[in-house]
Amino acid sequence: MSLVWRHSILPGLVILCTATSAPATEVNVVGLFSGKAMVSINGGKHRVMTAGETTPEGVKLISADSSTAVLEIDGKRQNLGMGKSASIPSADGGGNQSAVLAADVQGHFVTTGNINGTGTRMMVDTGASMVSMGKDEAKRLGISYLNGERGMVSTANGVVPAYHVTLNTVRVGNLTLNQVDGLVQESNMPYVLLGMSFLKRLEIKQDGTNMTLLKKY
Repeated sequence: MSLVWRHSILPGLVILCTATSAPATEVNVVGLFSGKAMVSINGGKHRVMTAGETTPEGVKLISADSSTAVLEIDGKRQNLGMGKSASIPSADGGGNQSAVLAADVQGHFVTTGNINGTGTRMMVDTGASMVSMGKDEAKRLGISYLNGERGMVSTANGVVPAYHVTLNTVRVGNLTLNQVDGLVQESNMPYVLLGMSFLKRLEIKQDGTNMTLLKKY
């Protein structure tokens, strides 16, 4: 196995990702404190919520400590730990599964999504054949990559061992795809690369600095 991808990642780059025509509300917990929680809602930017606060999306923080946030999402209560997420269908159940990503002047698209239910930072990379990540991130996501098919992959830092895996779910905004091919390399990367094994299953539209991802039916 030999794949080539580009490593034109800018440290600290954060780009807004918002969902359109949302059929569900997704909340990802990215920080926990006494009485407060840092969350991302529908793939948007991080915000700190205080116990008792309700967001415009209808997400209410009931309580929080260093291990768990108790949230009410569209009227349904959820207990979420660090890096965990919940997706609750909206009452109307309508709309397409889609996400809109906005790029910076360099044209990079970075967002918070999740893999197998755990939040992670992703960068869209059409030069990556698969959803690709480093070994430390794979371990954090609970992926048993050593059980996958072993091969070699060419990177900017040379040729390194890599493992072909199957990701149960990959989610960006309100898009969720199941059984997505992934690649774990035995080195570390600043982001998960959202490669073509995910993107090829979507309709992609680009208008200026906005990229719209729409799930095919």
